[in-house]
Amino acid sequence: MSYETALTIKQVIDKIHKKEYLLPTIQREFVWDTEQIEKLFDSLMRDYPISSFLFWEVDKDNVNNYEFYEFIRQYNERTNRHNPKASINGEEKITAILDGQQRLTSLYIALKGTYAYKLPRKRYDNPDAYPERKLYLNLVAPSEYEDFEYDFVFLTEDEVKDDENDKNIFWFEVGKIFDMDSPEKPMFFINDYIIDNYNKEQRNFAIKCLTKLRNVIIEKGILSYYKETSQSLDKVLNIFIRINSGGTKLSYSDLLLSIATAQWETKDAREEIITTVDDINSIGNGFNIDKDFILKSSLILSDFKDFAFKVDNFNKKNMLQIENNWEKITNAIKLAVQLVSSFGFDRETLSSNNALIPIAYYLYKKEVTDSFITSNSNVTDKKNIRKWLVLSLIKRTFSGQPDNVLRPIRDLINQDLSEFPLTKIIDKFKGTNKTLIFSDEDIENLTYYKYGQAFTFSVLSLLYPTLDFRNKFHIDHIYPKSLFKSSILRKKGLSEEDIEIYQDNVNYLGNLQLLEAIPNIEKQDKEFEVWLNETYPSEIDKKDYFQKHYIPENISLGFNNFIEFFKEREQLLISKLKEKLQ
Repeated sequence: MSYETALTIKQVIDKIHKKEYLLPTIQREFVWDTEQIEKLFDSLMRDYPISSFLFWEVDKDNVNNYEFYEFIRQYNERTNRHNPKASINGEEKITAILDGQQRLTSLYIALKGTYAYKLPRKRYDNPDAYPERKLYLNLVAPSEYEDFEYDFVFLTEDEVKDDENDKNIFWFEVGKIFDMDSPEKPMFFINDYIIDNYNKEQRNFAIKCLTKLRNVIIEKGILSYYKETSQSLDKVLNIFIRINSGGTKLSYSDLLLSIATAQWETKDAREEIITTVDDINSIGNGFNIDKDFILKSSLILSDFKDFAFKVDNFNKKNMLQIENNWEKITNAIKLAVQLVSSFGFDRETLSSNNALIPIAYYLYKKEVTDSFITSNSNVTDKKNIRKWLVLSLIKRTFSGQPDNVLRPIRDLINQDLSEFPLTKIIDKFKGTNKTLIFSDEDIENLTYYKYGQAFTFSVLSLLYPTLDFRNKFHIDHIYPKSLFKSSILRKKGLSEEDIEIYQDNVNYLGNLQLLEAIPNIEKQDKEFEVWLNETYPSEIDKKDYFQKHYIPENISLGFNNFIEFFKEREQLLISKLKEKLQ
């Protein structure tokens, strides 16, 4: 390994752009956020060291022996998070980046590409929630943040336009620095855009900023690097593990994925796992599993005695066994997620992904097909799986040390594959801190779950066991939350004491129901009694609704009687939960 002459940022960006610098499969994906990139540029402008890089020179004779990926260019948190596979012609040597991918990708995105992350309060599957942003530098004023000297920020075009009349801001698109191919160009720019529109202090700061930025990006050799020329993947992998095993530069799970990628012989582990993650997360209303989950599930489904998340278990023998059974493993995981989706769960309500693993293991061992989800011949089996899922989520069974739960459940499944062993699992953990048995106090505490909490759906799903979740259901406020504003409650003649009680209880389980999406949309903000009489005019239909949704009878359902309604319904829910859980 040799220490090489430092490169300029422009030289490196040009090589990335020409695809002369690539990424080996053992590299993780890009994970930096915009603030980290902004801080990187602030550090560069302040002459702070940003650590050295490690490059691997791969001879043209060996290029075709490995898989490589391109740098990501237009990062989009939803649609473009994965590096494209590089097309290698084998006629030229390439340089692969072993250490420094995050920094180099950040430099490229900031200077040549875009970064799109999700806007708050917009749904993750809404394309408009991810506007493209470029990196800008305010040329006329320093940063207002304590940790920053220079005001670098990722902005959309609209955000830049919004600040056009602000005399304390002049946003310069950082990538435009490449247009300044001679030392005098910054002053030409200042004369054209800054001199006549800003005061002396701002003009001086702009000169300092733009001149410094050009020097940092184009003139100064600041990217120090080492070059490894060995053509042995084992040696390169060992170097990679050494420089990343401290846990600060590379997460442990990414390190394990890198090892797995290097061990597989016929498939590209990285591509297979990333594709599986994307496929599973698009099931139903969407899920939120990651590479860790796939790697962990693979160890468990492969029946390895030790399935702890550690380097020793990612040995060549184990990885080849997983590779050979990859289709069966991923099919079982996908079926488990599809089944859980059919129970009404999604990324918002599945509070522990680990709860999927015993389901996937059971389906894997039974070698079930897609028809398992829709078949009527296994209704009892699916009921047992559903009840176990709900109980384990509500009891937070997988908090702490999940392996201590997964191991005995796997053993119980292996003892008898005739049905999912719900009763045996309950008996196994009886009397432990992982018990699935509910005391009276446990059940009363369930009523304290609120609207917006993931566990709330799990409790409600116990109360609505017959719903067909192929239809979309909403968690609905029986008495609309919009009517619980202080001003509205005062107009209805409620005392300040009652107003406090109303607002304290509006989001609790006693005022929540599962309602199909269309009726819920139609319900909108109508008072409950008004909506009820309009929707269920006949007494028979009304009685059926009361029973299905645990609505107390023989009391007034008017808005001013909410407190009595809430207490009565809460008791009905507690009684039903005791019947279900005890």
